Amino acid sequence: MYSGKRKTGIKILALAVLLAGLSGTVFFVIRSHTIHTVYVEGNVHYTEDQIKSFVMEGFLGNNSLYLSLKYKNKGVENIPFVDVMDVSILSPDTIKITVYEKALAGYVKYLDTYMYFDKDGYVVESSSIKTVGVPQITGLEFDHIVLGEPLPVEDQTVFGNILNITMLLNKYELTADKIYFHSADEVTVYFGEVKASLGKTGDNLEDKIMLLPEFLQELEGKSGTLQMENFDAGNGRFTFNPD
Repeated sequence: MYSGKRKTGIKILALAVLLAGLSGTVFFVIRSHTIHTVYVEGNVHYTEDQIKSFVMEGFLGNNSLYLSLKYKNKGVENIPFVDVMDVSILSPDTIKITVYEKALAGYVKYLDTYMYFDKDGYVVESSSIKTVGVPQITGLEFDHIVLGEPLPVEDQTVFGNILNITMLLNKYELTADKIYFHSADEVTVYFGEVKASLGKTGDNLEDKIMLLPEFLQELEGKSGTLQMENFDAGNGRFTFNPD
């Protein structure tokens, strides 16, 4: 009888020691893998704090070991404007979040909503918030928009022109507010209060956009239209019609 109680007591003690050991191990792992440093790269539309909140959410969201298991061979998805986010564990207390955003060519406004589309004209996101650095595209005609489908415009080649213009603007470090496509295949680009009328999309477009940074600097604080339809790069002159 006494011997049986003693064996039971030993088992209970052994179990208690085992549980205490496991608890200590878990506590050590949690404490030693608590994240203190987070590097974020590739983000444009979201701040670093917003990116961290997307990844490090919920219970143990600040534990690198947990995140390494949670996101092993799996990125963070289903976030507007983001294709995927990869989480790399650099050390027990340090992680790196790499953001791969969707390539946005521009947006159109439809029913008080900003509809963002990619280089092929596919509508990839809708938002009530206007994103800085993405130009509004006007002059396109459509009667409906479906998320995930191309903008239903008659001339699909317009998206190639949009991509070409936005790439040239990025190349020369220009940020346009709006790009207006006329029915005659002419384009006007808006920079604040200054409108640059560039003429037809195939007429020496890069030569004109290349000179815009200098011209816009000269026109800072003014309002009007920069007439570059027949601009002659040889003489370096341009016509500006103030509003």
